Amino acid sequence: MAWQDAVEQTVTGLGYDLVELERSAGGLLRVTIDLPWEPSLAGGAEQFVTVEDCEKVTRQLQFLLEVESVEYKRLEVGSPGIDRPLRNERDFERFAGQVVDITLKAPIGATGSGVAVTRKKFRGTLERNADGTGWQVVWADEPKLKPGQKVGKNRPPAPVHALGFVLDELREARLAPIVSFKGRGAPSPQGGA
Repeated sequence: MAWQDAVEQTVTGLGYDLVELERSAGGLLRVTIDLPWEPSLAGGAEQFVTVEDCEKVTRQLQFLLEVESVEYKRLEVGSPGIDRPLRNERDFERFAGQVVDITLKAPIGATGSGVAVTRKKFRGTLERNADGTGWQVVWADEPKLKPGQKVGKNRPPAPVHALGFVLDELREARLAPIVSFKGRGAPSPQGGA
């Protein structure tokens, strides 16, 4: 068994999900964990990884890495943060309705749609496709308002765009790092990236 598989098995055995496992130059071994998500509990209070959770995983991984003879200088265990990567179908189900940043492997190549032919990066609200076979990102290209600028009543609404995709077409998908200092309300979708 490879040491990466042993790390994943240890993390899941402790009751956490392994989000990312990264080994960088200089001997840093970074392990990102999250609490498991259950669809039946969706809509309940969101639970977060605590410092105690990270300490518990760190202690177990130190023993494991010693047994596996994995060379590293520093082990760092943490939570995914506000720009959490979305890796699999379960992650997309969990964060449906949230604002995400996606990067495609290849440009979309659509002309006449108002979207640049070479565009690969998009920011919008993650939704399930109408047919249920894939996903889509929905956004409106509204111009940014300057502080104090008022929006006229006669201003036409910005056109809404939707980009459908399947997971194989993605290079990367992450939650959009949107910070609101007005409380925990749902952030409003922002324009495309």
